[in-house]
Amino acid sequence: MKAITAIGIACAFGALLLSSIMEGTQPMAFLNIPALLLIVGGTSGAVMASTNFQTFMGMPKAMIMSFKGSSVASGGVIHEMVALAEKARRNGLLALEEDVAKVDDAFTKKGLQLVVDGTDSDLVRTILESEVDGMSQRHGQIAGMFTTAGGFAPTLGIIGTVMGLIHVLENLSAPSTLGPAISGAFIATLYGVSSANLIFLPVGNKLKEMSAAEVNHRYMVLEAILSIQAGDNPRVLAEKLEAYIAPAQRGAPEKGAPAVAAVPDEERKAA
Repeated sequence: MKAITAIGIACAFGALLLSSIMEGTQPMAFLNIPALLLIVGGTSGAVMASTNFQTFMGMPKAMIMSFKGSSVASGGVIHEMVALAEKARRNGLLALEEDVAKVDDAFTKKGLQLVVDGTDSDLVRTILESEVDGMSQRHGQIAGMFTTAGGFAPTLGIIGTVMGLIHVLENLSAPSTLGPAISGAFIATLYGVSSANLIFLPVGNKLKEMSAAEVNHRYMVLEAILSIQAGDNPRVLAEKLEAYIAPAQRGAPEKGAPAVAAVPDEERKAA
């Protein structure tokens, strides 16, 4: 299920809300604008100070991507690569020129073009591995920001609670206001801990998982391209590539699925 992250977060917040209602707490009691401003603004500022502006601005898009979910259609790519291997063995590598022009994925297209151009296999591997390493590093930066936010948010919640308690101590002369004031003071901690454990850390983990899947997919494509260049038997190539995917996904191509879809990568679009 692609939207499992959004569903999971919604279920977690729903469980919190339901449990509070069962205990007799009114949901509106959790609404505290100053505490919300502190957690959202403070966490955003701390994360911004921890990275560069361009990476920080990619957080909303990455979060939406994690909610939508994505899948890497490795089964379909295996089918396509085996077909290219058969054509290359039958007609030569130059016969793939027309097929390269039809490839949508920039990574796959670059690798096949290098092969058609007669580039040495070691150089092809070096170029494509550098692409994968660069992509993995960029994805790691984006996912790491959510992990960083998950660390800052609870601390800022505690800061908010301390600030609220200071205000309570300043008004000890009015006992009737102490209950609501103390309750409001702890809302900041609730916001901080909840946002960290129910939003930031799950999204960060999801992005890491999506990135790992795409890295594995690209290494599979790299192996396929080098095998096509070496003239490997198509059936042997299929067996080799199926080692990169789960047994349940082996056999039939995945129809209608994109070749690559994972963590957003601005450089892929530029390519």
